[in-house]
Amino acid sequence: MKTVESIPGETTAVRRKPAWLLGPALVAGVAYLDPGNVAVNMSAGAQFGYLLVWVLVAANVAAWLVQYLSAKLGLATGSSLAELLGKRITRRATRILYGLQAQFVAIATDVAEVIGGAVALWIMFDIPLVAGAIITGVISTILLFVQAKRGAKTFEFVIIGLILVIVVGFCYGLFLAPPAAGDVLGGLVPRFEGKESVLLAASILGATVMPHAIYAHSSLARDRFANDTTHSLPRLIRATRVDVTIALGIAGSVNLAMLLVAATVLPGVAGTDTLDGAHAAIENALGVAAGWLFAIALLASGIASTAVGAYAGSDIIGGLFRSRMKLLSRRLITIIPAIVILAIGMDPTSALVWSQVILSFGIPFALVPLVWLTSRNSVMGEGVNAWWTTAAGWIVTAAIIALNLGLIVLQVGGI
Repeated sequence: MKTVESIPGETTAVRRKPAWLLGPALVAGVAYLDPGNVAVNMSAGAQFGYLLVWVLVAANVAAWLVQYLSAKLGLATGSSLAELLGKRITRRATRILYGLQAQFVAIATDVAEVIGGAVALWIMFDIPLVAGAIITGVISTILLFVQAKRGAKTFEFVIIGLILVIVVGFCYGLFLAPPAAGDVLGGLVPRFEGKESVLLAASILGATVMPHAIYAHSSLARDRFANDTTHSLPRLIRATRVDVTIALGIAGSVNLAMLLVAATVLPGVAGTDTLDGAHAAIENALGVAAGWLFAIALLASGIASTAVGAYAGSDIIGGLFRSRMKLLSRRLITIIPAIVILAIGMDPTSALVWSQVILSFGIPFALVPLVWLTSRNSVMGEGVNAWWTTAAGWIVTAAIIALNLGLIVLQVGGI
């Protein structure tokens, strides 16, 4: 059977308003610009310079494939990944256990995002961290109500606006302190330097190929095009490739900018292992404007990403737990742990980095069924993967699992 990857173009009537087809990937892509990304990218650059540039680039290439498959699943089936798993896992106990690990991943995501927003408010206005977490949670909940009441398109516009703030805030420092091209190219050579670099590599991976983004993108595509009768599936999937390319191009560039700024101006500077310390160092090295833009971008990152993370958590609850819990109740499930972590005095940046490691271990539970489902003609119909797409998906999955196993060995062995 001819797969959608090789289906030729369609009529002019179907091609009208192509820009309208873009958007879901940009919303899902904000997950790649959350405070967890900021923490691990700044830590990686400050501690190891350009060493882990190759990890970031490889992770973004893998993320492109993953998000494309997720969106394609939602388009071809009219269901999210969580819904399809909820239907196919017939044993209730197994489905609940699977749902619990997925929800745990969503909670880990929200921990990073809410803490990031709280740290930004503390940096800018000296608002206590717990109060800042509550404010971040309230604002993100309002965004979810906007999505529920005004629909997917309005939600997309709001998130895209926040993405623009993030791009400006995190990329500004790169123009003030551009790195040497040779140093950046040297960072593309795959290598590690000890256990800590492997831990940060796993954190970068978990912050880039994020499990909740896999769940979210399938449901975003489903919600956006549920009633679309104008465009054929091949047209929607081609538009999705463009959408994902734009979204991951933006996210990958911003993440790389963060790491390069840290590698250029933060090595050897005391206190850069924390977000507030990194902010202070950037402000000292690049000026007050750069410091403020960094803090504003961090706040926009926390608000936007926690809204998308909560959207994913809601879909997991509905699909795997088959629950129609009210929006506010669903929101509290993921936001309360972040508030508790801050209330007990745990270091915010440490919590951010470890939350990304947790996400890395959650990736296979979302990625394995995603690759398998999109390779099934009985599930996808004309949207089924070409063989090379499925092969690439399994290679990415195997590489992620291998990195996670390596991390376990290093941690347990104390190397």
